[in-house]
Amino acid sequence: MNLEAFILGSGGMMPLPNRHLTSVLLRREGELFLFDGGEGTQVSLRKLNLRWKKISVIFVSHTHADHVTGIPGLLMLSSQVDRDDPLYIIGPPRIAEYIETSRRVLDMYINYEIIIKEVTEPGIVYQGDGFHVRAFNLRHTKPCLGYTLEEDERPGIFHPEKADALGVPRGPLWSKLQSGETVIAADGREVRPEEVLGETRSGRKFSFVTDTLAFPEIADEVHGSDFFVCEGMFERALEESAREKKHMTAEQAAYLAKAAEVKKMALIHYSPRYTEYDLKQLLKEAQSIFPGTILSRDRMVYPIEYID
Repeated sequence: MNLEAFILGSGGMMPLPNRHLTSVLLRREGELFLFDGGEGTQVSLRKLNLRWKKISVIFVSHTHADHVTGIPGLLMLSSQVDRDDPLYIIGPPRIAEYIETSRRVLDMYINYEIIIKEVTEPGIVYQGDGFHVRAFNLRHTKPCLGYTLEEDERPGIFHPEKADALGVPRGPLWSKLQSGETVIAADGREVRPEEVLGETRSGRKFSFVTDTLAFPEIADEVHGSDFFVCEGMFERALEESAREKKHMTAEQAAYLAKAAEVKKMALIHYSPRYTEYDLKQLLKEAQSIFPGTILSRDRMVYPIEYID
């Protein structure tokens, strides 16, 4: 099952010619999930030829303009294509007010159902086929959420030689064992999945954190992520400024990634003060702590693979 992350925008505060505002799209097979929708989101969707009508859920971190100004256009755009499924919007308190006010003031034509859920307590906020999404509190200048999408555990590796030895004929019965069903062998004996399967294997985990002070509990929430997208807005020299504005530095993000034992971290939400060349300094500082750091770039695609 394919799982891919698309960086639609990597900037914070204001868009730049080659850097749209923060937005990440996750594609799991044919289903799309959007994390924040800053200005320029539609442009990247078009350039990547992604089918926005397939977006099932928009997860919003907080209602600052650089994270939500691209959403009204997406809502209107979705009315121009055939859409039968509802669109879920999940975010902090006042996200419903923002969406409803935008619809009213802009006189939007919406021909599909929009379901809005405001998150007031951390926990699972969306359940899908074989995965769930959890929201947790961040520390910013207004209510702000981080998110993890985590897949269910997978069955262990199937050992055909064990099935043969237990008298289970090749064919449909092997498939049933692999899917967790008990079967009847040729001699009438019951054969349980655990007799022919190895230990269960973990699914994949994606985490999204932006606009927050760094604090240890973030590492607990994103622990073991295969791909961790995290704010790295400032360089080390501006740590005091980051603290005052309730943001974090690239170095602080790297410490979180290291503590959380993630597989890969992509920095995002760069201050507009940094040119493309200057971003190398953020990367250098982060990699000195967590070598598995990369820079998010607009329209970058990152496949999230199974590790076993």
